[in-house]
Amino acid sequence: MDVHTLPAVNATLNATAGVLLVTGYTFIRKKRPQVHKRVMLTAFAVSIAFLICYLIYHAQVGSVPYQKQGVIRYVYFTILISHTILAATVPVLAIITLRRALREDFVRHRRIAKWTFPIWLYVSVTGVVVYLMLYRF
Repeated sequence: MDVHTLPAVNATLNATAGVLLVTGYTFIRKKRPQVHKRVMLTAFAVSIAFLICYLIYHAQVGSVPYQKQGVIRYVYFTILISHTILAATVPVLAIITLRRALREDFVRHRRIAKWTFPIWLYVSVTGVVVYLMLYRF
């Protein structure tokens, strides 16, 4: 695989993780915990695949500068900064949330999941937005 295809792969993995997160949330709201568990484990695996591809890409290419000027540049950096800060929290939050669920500590799982879910979803969605702004528009 050509390293320059990895941004599109990363965006696809981010979008997939986002869809899986919403799907998993829907299943737990419908009281389907076994399906929720499978979907959330899949979201976690997809996010791990994303992280591996992301690290490979940036180890090879480095930082990619944003070329556009004007108001859109401020919009891009606002999204990028919030995305980057929150993205740094997702692995820790996801691991703690997953670990509590696998240990069947559902009271503590729910307590942290209410924070993990929106942050992880935001990071997944804004990851796609950053890709589109940097590479497509």
